[in-house]
Amino acid sequence: MHGHRPRTPEADRSRRWFMNKALLAGGVAAVATMTGCSSDASGTATASSSSGAPNGAPSGGPGGGMPTGAMPSGGPGGGGNGMGPGQSEVKYADFKGVTTDGKITDGLYSIHSTDVSTDGIVKAAQAFLDGLSAKERKSCTFDVDNDEWLAWSNVDGYQRKGVRMGDITAKKRDLGYALLGAALSADGLTQTRNIMKLNAFLGDYSGGNRDTLTEGAYFFTFMGTPSTTKPWGFQYEGHHVAINFFVLGDQVVMTPTFMGSEPTSATYKGEKITLFKPETKAGLTLLRSLTAAQRAKVISSTKKSGDDMKAGAGQDNAKLAYQGLVAKGFTSAQKQNLLDLVRVYVGNMNDGHAEVKMSEVEDHLDATYFYWMGETKDSSAFYYRVHSPVVLIEYDAQSPLAYGTKGGMGGPNGTPTQQHIHTIIRTPNGGDYGVDLLKLHLDNDH
Repeated sequence: MHGHRPRTPEADRSRRWFMNKALLAGGVAAVATMTGCSSDASGTATASSSSGAPNGAPSGGPGGGMPTGAMPSGGPGGGGNGMGPGQSEVKYADFKGVTTDGKITDGLYSIHSTDVSTDGIVKAAQAFLDGLSAKERKSCTFDVDNDEWLAWSNVDGYQRKGVRMGDITAKKRDLGYALLGAALSADGLTQTRNIMKLNAFLGDYSGGNRDTLTEGAYFFTFMGTPSTTKPWGFQYEGHHVAINFFVLGDQVVMTPTFMGSEPTSATYKGEKITLFKPETKAGLTLLRSLTAAQRAKVISSTKKSGDDMKAGAGQDNAKLAYQGLVAKGFTSAQKQNLLDLVRVYVGNMNDGHAEVKMSEVEDHLDATYFYWMGETKDSSAFYYRVHSPVVLIEYDAQSPLAYGTKGGMGGPNGTPTQQHIHTIIRTPNGGDYGVDLLKLHLDNDH
């Protein structure tokens, strides 16, 4: 047994309030919600963070900063980008995964040997847990089928559980980064760390005094006990990052993984950081390799809204029909461009298991759809989707919410920009969080 059982209704109260109140409150109340406030008994918004800013809202910073009362980066939208706005958190027992019509396609996943060792990941996870105090460890350990798997959000003000990186010693943080280094590829680790750095940049840009906009505002939780034979996993989560990593033997599932940033390019502590260039370039490369007739079927509109993501946080059981053009008729070169695009996202996982996943994707390549909204210039803000029975990828250039919003131009009605990008990769048909593998394990091995 672990430190927690599934959350009780009382324990869920603050999160449920956060998720369900954001749009229902509307106007200033919704903004207050997203800036890390809670509600008192009278319904009045009250600051819940340690920020010294009024109502939890940051003051103007360098270059104009965030306008007073503006919604922070990563706020939820109708497209499913964060917990809130009409969305609800799915319980583990009710998890079905993303499907095209609410019905799971069976027979897609199996328990088998990948011949890619997870020993290093297990050792790194155990070393991190062993380095924690008893209280810290209890706060971040859950049963392998706990609802906590599905309780992630990309929003900065969301109330998270687990061990907060900024609250532990540097030595313990290093053990946490070592775990990420074992689970992720070098590129995946760099991207994760750079998202954290630009989160801190946004905090400075917004006037400081926001403990959610720092490098330390990221949390580890563990489901099950690290093992080379028994199912377990971990989650690493904070503003614009949510990595869900499930392990069963030498099999790994690293979905859903959400990565985003606002801004996507800035200088932080003398380091120039630019994010999502490979994701942007690979999408454009595939699109531009298509014929005019193919592009006519892929591109639904040259316009896009400020938030088009469909399978973000809180959308674990989303129904999402295939759209765009299926790759069955692609040329060999076009299919390679599609695989190159998928590899950008899958490649955030450690190299060996990334190759295992790419083989799975390739097996279903002819059933993979490519879809696009928006213009197609190098600098355009656009949305694209890659969708097959075994992989779902979304890239969404969104409206500015916190960066470059001087004069009050932020919010959902602002013009989308590549300075605010959200991405997600999922395993449809029950594969996320390793749920299907866990069910197979329990049905066949126990």
